[in-house]
Amino acid sequence: MSLNFRRVALALLAGAVPLTAQKAPTIPHEKYTLPNGLEVILHVDRSVPIVTVENFYKVGSGDEKPGRTGFAHLFEHVMFMGSQNVPVGKFDEWLEAAGASNNGSTNFDRTNYYETGPSNALPLMLWLDADRMGWLLPTMDKAKLDLQRDVVKNERRQGVDNAPYGIADELILPTLFPKGHPYSWDVIGSMDDLSAAAVDDVKDFFRRYYAPNNATITIAGDFEPDSAKAWIRKYFGHIPRGTSEITRPSAPAITLLRDTLLTAEDRVQLPRVYYTWPGVKAFSPDDAALDALAEIVAGGKSSRLYRTLVYDKQLAQDVRMSNQSQKLDGMIQLVSTARPGVALRDLDAEITRIFSDIATNGVTERELTRVKNGMRASMTDRLSSVSGKAFQLSYYNYFTGNPDYMAQDLARYEQLTPALVQQAARRYLAGTPRVVLSIVPTGKKELALTTTTLGGIR
Repeated sequence: MSLNFRRVALALLAGAVPLTAQKAPTIPHEKYTLPNGLEVILHVDRSVPIVTVENFYKVGSGDEKPGRTGFAHLFEHVMFMGSQNVPVGKFDEWLEAAGASNNGSTNFDRTNYYETGPSNALPLMLWLDADRMGWLLPTMDKAKLDLQRDVVKNERRQGVDNAPYGIADELILPTLFPKGHPYSWDVIGSMDDLSAAAVDDVKDFFRRYYAPNNATITIAGDFEPDSAKAWIRKYFGHIPRGTSEITRPSAPAITLLRDTLLTAEDRVQLPRVYYTWPGVKAFSPDDAALDALAEIVAGGKSSRLYRTLVYDKQLAQDVRMSNQSQKLDGMIQLVSTARPGVALRDLDAEITRIFSDIATNGVTERELTRVKNGMRASMTDRLSSVSGKAFQLSYYNYFTGNPDYMAQDLARYEQLTPALVQQAARRYLAGTPRVVLSIVPTGKKELALTTTTLGGIR
């Protein structure tokens, strides 16, 4: 191996050379809309005889109302309980018999359901999805609601009430976002709201948001487009359009006037601190710069804070940072758990030092190149399966209106400069009021942060 080739190889391995010579990935597709408003996206990939169907409903917990939270996630479960022509339990049974799998998920902005299986299972997948979209309500009763209500309550117990540090979101979200903001409650909803949900409430939610004109069906994989179109027209075409006009709620501006320090005791062994700042909407001008900043600060084992807090000074068990941009709003969050015997104030001092350095001196070209290469690798990896392609097509379609937006998405990161990342740090983090939550072991409030210095950085 020549010396020059060795240098290039080592630089690539270290993430020091940008991979911009590669052509941006694309997802060829066809998009059309049925008369009832149902969007359809088709992407043919004949590499393996597998197909994915994704049902993307434009409804999440952000569409709920105070006092009626948790409905979007509750429906994620109810939708698997059978419909007029599908008895309880048969949705999963029939798919599994065909060699297919299925699941669903809910967040602030959307709920998606998806099936993946052999290509010959496509008509079964579409028929099952159409039956629950069009004919779920005739079989919806209190017994089914109570069953799934109890399942969701148990999920909440496992993931929130009885999970270490599980109470964090329920303390942070209503403090960061003003009252009534669509993101000011947790996606899973409150126990009281879940208990209070009546059958008529849930049916009204379904009629409004589970209409074809509020949904997108995406098919990716090995199939014949003409056959798929015929099946879609046959199964979905006669489902009536929803009668209610669907509009996303507005998000009032976040107006934190000063740092808000919160303390909570929990059944944990080690104290943990959460710093949460107001962020930006997905795909807004500063979104990519904040993603890069989060990666550089605490986005992996080679990030600044991980090296400092976990490796070098061994003050923390872990540290991570994320830019959580959504359709209506966003937040930026840094989380770190102290090691035994380490006070949160020691973590705070190091975190302050790192942010102060970035605000003053910026980030390096090498750090930014590592982020850019990582983003390209991550985006390419999302296209490694037909299920990944189906989700990306649906996601980009909802957020940008263009299902094949990956090249433009990647360009946002490739156009970043160290100056833009430093500018984002100064604008959104340096001296900006935020919510600081300390979760400490029960009976040890003295371990919580009572003051921080990060808010004073300029």
